Order: sequence, then structure tokens, then C-alpha cells
Amino acid sequence: MLSRNIMYIQKVLLITLLIVILVPNGYEAMASKAFHSCRVVMEFDLSDHGPGKEARLWIPYPSSGRYQLVTDIKVSGSFDRSGVYTDRKYGVQMLYAYWSPGRRVRRLVFSFNVTRWERIDRPFPNRMPCWDRSAYADYLEPPVHDASAGCIRELALSITDGKKDVLGKARAIYDWICENMRRDPGVRGCGQGNVCLLLGSRRGKCADIHSVFVALCRAAGIPAREVFGLRLGRNGINNITTWQHCWAEFYLPGHGWVVADPADVLKAMLAGHLDPGSPAIKDIKAYFWGAVDPYRVRLSRGRNVILNPPQQGPPLNYFMYPFAQVGGKSLDWLEPGTFRYKITSYPLVEDTGRN
Repeated sequence: MLSRNIMYIQKVLLITLLIVILVPNGYEAMASKAFHSCRVVMEFDLSDHGPGKEARLWIPYPSSGRYQLVTDIKVSGSFDRSGVYTDRKYGVQMLYAYWSPGRRVRRLVFSFNVTRWERIDRPFPNRMPCWDRSAYADYLEPPVHDASAGCIRELALSITDGKKDVLGKARAIYDWICENMRRDPGVRGCGQGNVCLLLGSRRGKCADIHSVFVALCRAAGIPAREVFGLRLGRNGINNITTWQHCWAEFYLPGHGWVVADPADVLKAMLAGHLDPGSPAIKDIKAYFWGAVDPYRVRLSRGRNVILNPPQQGPPLNYFMYPFAQVGGKSLDWLEPGTFRYKITSYPLVEDTGRN
């Protein structure tokens, strides 16, 4: 284990050095930020579901990017075949496995190392250049659930009244959510993200909260999108099976995509029984505007996803949990005990995380 950790540290440092040398403008700031490294192990066993029927499994497949490095990927099990595929609309990768009807044992283990850097998109530019809205048309469309909801646009215009630029409008929406919505721990999973219903209750989980943020941004003419991922254990070995998390990004012309996580602000308010005006919440709110911690791994993005190979039935609301069908019937991914999957994070190296 020690030798593997040393080799992994050497690999991370070598790749970091190469990127700093080859892409200095895009990476030099990140090299000094906090980071967190761990190994994620996902275990699946579909043996007890529908004997004599075919079984299919899709798992979000993380990829390396500007803020995360994914290495040492391993897949093992008793499947008939497996492969990594990409959906046609969003470019999201997924691991797919198939078991024929004659297979009695249906197991799969998927594991990878991930180093995740703290993301800080601040400071923001003082001026916004001209930009081509048509290039971001996909991120300006109303959410599918709420395509005819004039109430969303009306609220968005009310929240952003008097704001002249993208940054000011997006910040007004962020502030409105932190002050007017609440986290509801009774919601299953991460929520469904039906904005019209949420504007009535103003309560939900992370996918709900960021669906509202994205819908309001788009209604105000700001390109925005949800990001779906998984929280990582901070210390020691952690069972992270139910630690799925969603955050958001909006596009700031002249700067790029900017991250925001009002859901974690609301989670802190609930955990500490604090109101939006408390000093602690003001600090947390300031942090998650244009920044997120390194204790998360990005898995996918996009709504109403058609998997590859395609699943039977309607598109997925979002692809953040593993998805399986046995005999054409979908398993409940929000019940990992009956679905039969477990996700564990193991520490690899001492990180420099601050949050």
C-alpha cells in the first residue's frame, strides 16, 4: 500500500509539473490551490435480480479535467461484456456492463484514483465584452419540465431588476436562493428539480436548488448548467454510497464558466440552525460564490439523458447515480441496499484541503 501511494504521489506531481510547463496560463493558479486525493471503489451485485433475464448496468465514468485528475482505473467482474461509452448530446462518459440471461453471478467492481483541486474562479473581470449568445443556446433553453412556465421568467426579471450585466444578475439570483430557499432533508436522493413546483415550496435538496438557480439564470439571459458529482470522504475510509451532490455553473463573458453552490450554503444553515444574516453563513456564502472545495468529483452534466447504449423507457432526469435494468425493468437507484451497490473512498495521501 505504501509503495502504491508513493507511486501515485509521483504520478500526480509529474503530471502537475507537465501541465504547468505546457499550459502555464491555464494551470499555474490551480497548482497552488488545495487538493484532495483518494481512491473510489464502486461495488455492484445484481445476482439476486431477475434470474434468467438479461441485466444491464450504466455507471457515471469520471474523466480528468482542469480541476480533477483521474488515474489507475480498474474494472473487474463476471459480466459478459463491458465498455466505456459517451452519450450523444452532452459528451458524458459512462461505464456499461451487460450480463446475458444465463449468467447467475452478476458482479462488477469499478475503482479509480482521483485528485481533486479546489476550484476558485475569482477574481472576476471589471468589464464584460460582447459575446455570441448563439454559441450558448443549449444553456439558455428553459428546463424541459418548465418549458412553458412564465412564472420563472417573471421571477427572474424581478430578482435581477436594475442589474445591468451578467455578473450582477447571476449574483442577485444566488443571493435570492440563499435567502429564500431552504434545504429539505426529507427529500429522496438529491431531488427531482421540477422548478415550477419548487418555486411554490421553496424547499429541496441540491438538484432542486440548483435547478432553480439554472432556470432563473436562463430566464434572465444567462447561460447556466448543473454539474452532477459525488462527495469524497475527507478523512479515513468513508462509505460515500449516498453522497451524491449537484452544483451549478454560469457563463461569464470574458471569463468563462463560473461555479456556484448555494445548496451547500443552505446545508450549512440547516446544520448549524443559522439564518442567512449570521456571520458564519455570510462567510460560507462568500466562499461558494465562484468557488467549491476539493472534496467532490465531477461525474456528469445534462438533464433528460439518453444513455449509450440506450436504456429502455424515458430519458433519465440526470445521470448522477448508477442505473440498471434487469429484464427491461429499471432498479431504484435511490435504494442502494436493494439495488445492491456500495461506494467507498479510501485516502491515498495527506491532502492540503482547507474546507
